[in-house]
Formats: sequence, C-alpha cells, structure tokens
Amino acid sequence: MDGMATTALALAGDGGIAIFGAALGCGLAIIGAGIGIGFIGGKALESMARQPEIAGKVSTTMLIAAALIEGVTLFALVICFLTLFWLKG
Repeated sequence: MDGMATTALALAGDGGIAIFGAALGCGLAIIGAGIGIGFIGGKALESMARQPEIAGKVSTTMLIAAALIEGVTLFALVICFLTLFWLKG
C-alpha cells in the first residue's frame, strides 16, 4: 500500500492524484456492483428455497434488478474513464 501511495504522490505535480482518484472510482464502482449483485442473487435463491412456487417471479425480478445495477455501474465506469482520459489529454 505504501508503494501505491508513494507513486501517486510522485505524480502529484502533473495531475497524478486526480488520475489515481479516477482509477479508484472505477474500482469502487466494480466492487459495489459485485456486492450488490451477489446480495440480490443470494436473497433470490433464499426466497426460491423457501417458496419454490414463486421461483419464476423471483428470478425475473432478480434479473431486472441485476440489469439495473449493471446499467448504473456501466454509467459510473464511463464517467470514470472519461475523467481519466480527459485528465491525461
């Protein structure tokens, strides 16, 4: 961790901290999406195990929610990448 912070501080003169922040934002967006989709999948499987007769409705709702999370994540990544390339250029 110390090496990464030292590298970021060494690049501070030419916007390195901002680039580091954009890259960190990309990583956090991916991690958040992974946690969210994992939570949705786990709860959906739990509800299907409790009431197997509504498995179709639960899986449809789960897929819609996962698609919405992926859409927000894609938007966040596009913003982070645009920021990253804008800072470099």
